[in-house]
Amino acid sequence: MIRRWSRRPRRRGAGSLAPLALPTLWGAVAVMWKLTCPLARQDDMATRIATSAVFFAVGTGLVAGICRGLRRELRQIEAIAQAAQRVLLRPLPPRLDGLALAGTQLPAVRGAVVGGDLYEAVATPYGVRVIIGDVRGHGLAALGAVAAVLGSFREAAYEEPGLGGLLRRLDRALQRYLGEPPRDDGAQAGPGGSAEDFVTVLLLDIRRNGDVLVLNCGHPWPYRIGHDAEPLATGVPLPPLGAFPLPDTLPVRRCDRLLPGEALFLHTDGAAEARDADGRFFPLGEVLGRAAGRVPRSPAALIEEVRAALLAHTDGHLDDDVAFVVVRDDRVPAGRVLVPAQPGTARPVRPAPSPR
Repeated sequence: MIRRWSRRPRRRGAGSLAPLALPTLWGAVAVMWKLTCPLARQDDMATRIATSAVFFAVGTGLVAGICRGLRRELRQIEAIAQAAQRVLLRPLPPRLDGLALAGTQLPAVRGAVVGGDLYEAVATPYGVRVIIGDVRGHGLAALGAVAAVLGSFREAAYEEPGLGGLLRRLDRALQRYLGEPPRDDGAQAGPGGSAEDFVTVLLLDIRRNGDVLVLNCGHPWPYRIGHDAEPLATGVPLPPLGAFPLPDTLPVRRCDRLLPGEALFLHTDGAAEARDADGRFFPLGEVLGRAAGRVPRSPAALIEEVRAALLAHTDGHLDDDVAFVVVRDDRVPAGRVLVPAQPGTARPVRPAPSPR
């Protein structure tokens, strides 16, 4: 016979009253001692000092124990939250199919690991696909839309042969999230988003021969880093996902090849729009230009240099989430030595292939 056990729901607010139990008990003991103990009625100074010292020592011990318990519980909560957030925005692999990668995020919410920015890179049969995006707003409130877009990308990137089909999958996933009615379990609303939420998205498809396909929905264009830093602007982007329905024809752009040693620097608008105390914008292009003119460095080192410059510019105060991703082509054809293109070399944009 299988016996079924029913678990009664825990009363809300009971856990929040537990830290007050010991101080309340200690206060009751102090009052009873004052009213009933003959020693407490003596008025000499020595007795008063001894009594005060005992009560102070015991009270201090109780408070210290409560503080240690609260700190331990807080550390456990922080560890669980950080583990969950790292699963959502997992670290990029250092290498994918001959490409070196690095990525980081600087959340505007203090103590958070992730915020309203997102990025991911996966190696697929169609090339290495990279996404970077920015959810309207910032902080933990944007995690629902981040999870919807990233979850769809991690599945659809392997299944859709074209960036157009991939973008439509992301759009459908976001629309499902935005259209989901809030759930009410008696405490808080569910994960359904607001109808005014939208996400800027930049999709890259980096082929084995170095060709780069780009599809942009309202996101800042990346920089190409070689001997210099130049914006990889290839036309007018589409509106952000969720703001308007996608058009029938999606402008997938084919850029010039990414040569061995060159890198793409992807970022969210939180970097370009960051200001110092005097209201001056962060000079992202200048910082990248200075970094590009030095000895080639790893993607992680380039990100760290830009990150340090950004925090110095803003004095460590960010008004919006910031994300950086660097993808460097480390593929060197056998028997050939290639160097990045010279600064000032024109890079024409080829006609877009027919989207799928």
